[in-house]
Amino acid sequence: MRLAERCAALGERVVVTGRDGGRAAGVAAAIPGEVVGLGLDLSVPDGIGGCLSGVGGVRWLVLAAVERDANVVREYDVAAAVRLVTLKLVGYTEVVHQLVGRLAVDASVVLFGGLAWRRPYPGSTTITTINGGISGLVATLAVELAPVRVNALHPGVVGDSPEWVGKPAGVLAGLVARTPLGRLACMDDIADAALFLLSNRAVNGVNLEVDGGWLLL
Repeated sequence: MRLAERCAALGERVVVTGRDGGRAAGVAAAIPGEVVGLGLDLSVPDGIGGCLSGVGGVRWLVLAAVERDANVVREYDVAAAVRLVTLKLVGYTEVVHQLVGRLAVDASVVLFGGLAWRRPYPGSTTITTINGGISGLVATLAVELAPVRVNALHPGVVGDSPEWVGKPAGVLAGLVARTPLGRLACMDDIADAALFLLSNRAVNGVNLEVDGGWLLL
């Protein structure tokens, strides 16, 4: 939502999507500017084309799906793994496929991954694999879609995000202590980074990590 607000404030026409079309419309209605909401489920790729049929020309495309998963190998949930792989790799690619004919010549695409591709944790097998796959997807799309630019953003712990803001103070303090910046990344930092990737005309094929230096320690 933060990025959608920033884009709308710049005068862009913004389309916000989510699995729940009503919720997406509610989010869109809360953002000043020309913003619309659409229902779209990336885990059901066969339906993506129909959902996007009314979308016109696209200059900036951001694919930022997030779904938490803890899938340990010893108790492997195949259905959960297939859903997540479909959502972030097949779903992302199908969105690009459906919109490729509507992308402006100078369009920019940003895919969201995550730092689990560089720092796995118990239960992150699917997430780590997918986020690593995002880096490969960036490379092939940048080649196939040229001169359209394609980059990825891999956030670390985002302290004021819904996932982290309610964590115990001790957990957050421990993360801050291991972050050279002396604080966690925040949602504004992520929005700033996404806008940089979208707007800088010389940045292409990059996997940008935004973590305050957390990977260094």
